[in-house]
Amino acid sequence: MKCELISVGTELLVGDTLNTNVQFLSRELSLLGIRVCFHTTVGDNPQRLEEAVRIAFERSDLIITTGGLGPTQDDLTKEVIAEIFGKKLVQDQKTKDDLMAYFANREFTMTPNNLKQTFIPEGAEILFNPCGTAPGILLREQGRIIIMLPGPPREMTRMFEEAVLPVLQQDHQQLVISRYYNLSDIGESAAEDRLLDLIDTQVNPTIATYAKMGEVLVRITANGHDENEINALLDHYEGIMLSRFEDHIFTFSKASLQETVAELLMTNSITLATAESCSGGLIAAQLTEQPGISKIFGFGLVTYSNEAKMKLLNVSKATLDTYGAVSAETASEMCKNLSALSGARLNVSVTGIAGPDGGSDEKPVGLVYIGICFDDQTEVYRYHFNGDRKVVQQKTANKVFHLIRKTIVDKA
Repeated sequence: MKCELISVGTELLVGDTLNTNVQFLSRELSLLGIRVCFHTTVGDNPQRLEEAVRIAFERSDLIITTGGLGPTQDDLTKEVIAEIFGKKLVQDQKTKDDLMAYFANREFTMTPNNLKQTFIPEGAEILFNPCGTAPGILLREQGRIIIMLPGPPREMTRMFEEAVLPVLQQDHQQLVISRYYNLSDIGESAAEDRLLDLIDTQVNPTIATYAKMGEVLVRITANGHDENEINALLDHYEGIMLSRFEDHIFTFSKASLQETVAELLMTNSITLATAESCSGGLIAAQLTEQPGISKIFGFGLVTYSNEAKMKLLNVSKATLDTYGAVSAETASEMCKNLSALSGARLNVSVTGIAGPDGGSDEKPVGLVYIGICFDDQTEVYRYHFNGDRKVVQQKTANKVFHLIRKTIVDKA
């Protein structure tokens, strides 16, 4: 099956928005054995969009568009495609009801132009949007499939995974099963290096790595016609992953390190408190993004200055004068005193130099000390992170989550 991806939006053409949709879709489709032969980007212009769709229809079996499904006047994707194939746009009552409920639940006033999203080309299938207001559309025409997806990546990816992927798997007449291994405390290049022998010879299954700061997600995907045979193949590769990455795998899913650690804390009913200096509350902020975290996290301090460390955490002036704020001794004292104040079973302290200023030969920018006090036993870890201020802060947070997980797994 030959596929063409058409990205709709002037913002993509002029460089205001990075087009991550085509990367995601190309990778997902290739795992299904679908050949993506063309990428086309077109602005919010109905004539040029019509031309692009007509060309795609002549040379591709599957056409997927992203963007142009919203409520504004320049959102014209479905209108243009409906006109090409002589389809009327008809209002779908369920889509209208869902749209009105969406606004009512959020206590927003719905402007009339939003109703534009409730009109669908006659005969088309509606793809539910779990993250937004514009539904996706699937149209079968003359033996070809045209799929229209929203432009925002968060909406597009959810819709593809939940609504489009099952349709394509069924049409492609094969089973596709993926397993995920999320790694921490290892870089993408190092992870890939351990997998190069498999990647270089991959046919079935295929291996893909996705990196973000502090995490590497490895996806292994196999396809075939017999579920038992596919799982046996994946079991073999899982053994390889465990032998090569056992100390780095923090979850067998796409869940982030922060999500995994929050779940681990809540499942084990381990209370947590934080005292942050150079990370400025980032750790607490990322923890409180997780639903239900109040069950175990109720105490977080930002003690940025020496005065705050002394006043709120009872760090002694002698410790600060002798060793400095960025030291193992200060991190240890912050952590132990936090434990006494919070009553939490697990306590974390962070102190360091995020930069760009404040470093020295003895204590360079990126130097960070992390204290972990668990069941009244304190350990302090020293790290030197490279990068700008935000990168150092995020790397610090990632390392803290890694250490929290390791502490619980090893000692709880």
